Amino acid sequence: MKLNIVPARTGLTWVRLGIQTFWRQPLAMSGLFFMFMAMLSVVMAVPLIGVVLALVLLPAATLGLMAGTEQAIQGKFPMPSVLISGFRNGAPRMRAMLILGALYATGFLGLMGLSALMDGGQFASLYLIGGEVTQELVMQNSFQAAMWLAMALHTLLSLLFWHAPALVHWHGLPPVKSLFFSLMASYKNFGAFAVFAAAWAGLLMLAIIVVSLITSLVGSPALAVMLILPVTLVIMAMFFTSIYFTFRDSFTVDDEEQASAAD
Repeated sequence: MKLNIVPARTGLTWVRLGIQTFWRQPLAMSGLFFMFMAMLSVVMAVPLIGVVLALVLLPAATLGLMAGTEQAIQGKFPMPSVLISGFRNGAPRMRAMLILGALYATGFLGLMGLSALMDGGQFASLYLIGGEVTQELVMQNSFQAAMWLAMALHTLLSLLFWHAPALVHWHGLPPVKSLFFSLMASYKNFGAFAVFAAAWAGLLMLAIIVVSLITSLVGSPALAVMLILPVTLVIMAMFFTSIYFTFRDSFTVDDEEQASAAD
């Protein structure tokens, strides 16, 4: 396995490929995304351990969406079972995927713990458990500091784990080694990832603006509320479809790995 360094404009290519692949199999890809969301929501509802369990399963669930994208590229119709691909590639890789999930859960809860030092845990409690969001709470300096700290640390955590599930699943890397290569790929291709993130943020903002303009012309604010959620979910589904391409173009299989796969 070798690391590829791609130009910044590749970020736009990833976005385009994600959108094209989604609309090649819109029912399958949107269905997989909604099942992905539903599965994590059900797990989170488990008393006491639900949030932690969902965090542990998140890397494997994300890998399932990537595997679904790979099948869609090949002209196949991804079935719901593809979401558990991370646990169907032999016992060693299943164990590695669970270890990776445990590391992610530890990292996420750790960053939430650090944010709690800023505001006494108000942001962490709201994010993990839920509750009422009030203007008074959001305007507190301590709450905003905790929120921005959590967002910054989560960005770093995401880059660390971005490629890791795929590296474990398709290349058989140990969890810690997969994290190292994921971080290096994210660092070396930071320009492409920055363009990728900016493009998706821009598309989301554009979609919201278009929906707002249409509903304002119709004169129905209630319609805007009804449309923004499904539009946002479709964009999120296309975003998750595009993640596979960020991995595919960041790594290549070397001759030794190809020979091993052929055997």
